[in-house]
Amino acid sequence: MLSKNTICLWFDGDALDAARFYAETFPDSAVKAVHHAPGDYPAGKQGDVLTVEFTVMGIPCLGLNGGAGVKHSEAFSFQVATEDQAETDRLWNAIVGNGGKENVCGWCQDKWGLSWQITPRMLSEAITDPDPAVAKRAFEAMMKMGKIDVAGIEAARRG
Repeated sequence: MLSKNTICLWFDGDALDAARFYAETFPDSAVKAVHHAPGDYPAGKQGDVLTVEFTVMGIPCLGLNGGAGVKHSEAFSFQVATEDQAETDRLWNAIVGNGGKENVCGWCQDKWGLSWQITPRMLSEAITDPDPAVAKRAFEAMMKMGKIDVAGIEAARRG
C-alpha cells in the first residue's frame, strides 16, 4: 500500500531497473512491489511494468513507466548526507560509474536523468559555520569541486 505522501518519479520503461539499482546502492532502500498494466496505455501494453513501489533511504517512491514524454529535471534531487570520504566516493562512483554523469558542488545525475547531491555532513556544517569567514572559505572551496573532497573542505575551514 502506498504511503500517504509518495514521490512519483517518471521513467521511460525502466522504472524497475532504476528501483533495483537504488535498492542495491543506498542503505535502507528496497523494491516493495511491481504492478503490471491492466490494459494498453500510451507508453506500453497490457502486462508491461506500469509502476514500481520502492524506497530510497526510507523515502517512499513510485516509479511510473509513463514513456519518453517527461524528463527529470535538476529542480528535483535526492540529497544524501554522507559520513566520510569513503561513503561519498562509493555513492558518487556508483551513480556516475553506472552510466551517470558528474556535475558541480557534489551534484551528479544517474543514467535515468535523476539528480543526486552527495553531500558529506561536514560540508553542510562547514558552509553554515557561525564564523562567516569559515563558512565563506568552505563555500568557495565547494564551488570549485565536482565530487566533494572532504580533505579540501577541511583545509578551507582551517584557512
